[in-house]
Amino acid sequence: MRFIEKGVIEMNNKFVVKDFIIITLITSIWVNISELFRFFAYAKPELVNFFSALPNVAPMNDLGTLLIWGVWDTLLTALFVYLFWLFAQTFGNNNKSILGSAIMSWCFFFVLYWVANANMNLADWSSLLVILPLALLETVVASYIASKLYLRKST
Repeated sequence: MRFIEKGVIEMNNKFVVKDFIIITLITSIWVNISELFRFFAYAKPELVNFFSALPNVAPMNDLGTLLIWGVWDTLLTALFVYLFWLFAQTFGNNNKSILGSAIMSWCFFFVLYWVANANMNLADWSSLLVILPLALLETVVASYIASKLYLRKST
């Protein structure tokens, strides 16, 4: 790690798989908590209401569903962490990389998904006003966690 200008910390430009896996697993704790909160507090009630004619919408009462959810969240986290690493290689480990990677992650992973669902009448457009800001908070915090963990690995 070295300082290249005030407020910019240059990261090791070598991708270290072990560090990536550890940082992904630690960051995934936050992502799993955030995803579960958003799902149970807002998305699930909306889905059940929106698809009231369908039985057993969005079940979360069996181990298989929870395991798939955990794998999906960990994959999502790996993409957050890798995108942050790419930004940090270009801009340094700083707020620019945190916000840039968070906003790009948010657009590609959440905005595309929820806008497509709403466009196909599979979600209510008004629900996006709650779900998307919560998802943006998730991506910013995940990128921040990755940033701090990479700083620890660099020292």
